[in-house]
Amino acid sequence: MNWQRATTHEKKNERKEAIYKAAFDLFKKNGYDKVSFNGIAAEAGFTKSNMYRYFSSKEEIFLNVFAELFEKWIEDCSKRLQKLEQHEVIANFAKTWVESLMSHPHFLDLCPLLFISLERNSSFEQLLEFKREAKNSLYQLTLEISRVYPDIQGEKAFKLLTLTHAATTNYWAASTQNEVLKKIYQQDEFKELKPNFEKDLSTSIEIFIQGLKAS
Repeated sequence: MNWQRATTHEKKNERKEAIYKAAFDLFKKNGYDKVSFNGIAAEAGFTKSNMYRYFSSKEEIFLNVFAELFEKWIEDCSKRLQKLEQHEVIANFAKTWVESLMSHPHFLDLCPLLFISLERNSSFEQLLEFKREAKNSLYQLTLEISRVYPDIQGEKAFKLLTLTHAATTNYWAASTQNEVLKKIYQQDEFKELKPNFEKDLSTSIEIFIQGLKAS
């Protein structure tokens, strides 16, 4: 598809959504390093010059795609946490958190790629802007965490978010196995090592909360 130059705000958003979809499909299929700016343009049906009307680099596209999915998850997770009572059973909190993540598989798919984009390729300005926006969004979750568990405030609440994100990224990456790994985990000697994203992450969140409450 050859896109004509967008002349209205609605058309521009339509173009951006086409780029987001093309980029997401390529990032999920090929990983971060094997995707290029030109490749995203071709997948979306754009020329390189037309792409530059909207984004300056692959890194900027990735961060915009991730930020959109991130905001949707933040909003959903906040709404779910608002339904929990103060001093909620920790297992219920962990279950609620994991269920919110499972409802946003596209967000989970890009989580393992975020570090590569941020730390290796993004400019200082891109990284600074993304970090500021992410911190502001995550603040909403810290408020809900502190409401449910009054002894987890400020730095502790952000620490819970940091630990949980790291565990989420690792467990999700481990759960997306190729055919060889699937066969290995079917062997009796390795069945106990088979990753279980929901169970493993829930257990980790429970441990994090217990540790932060005790510190």
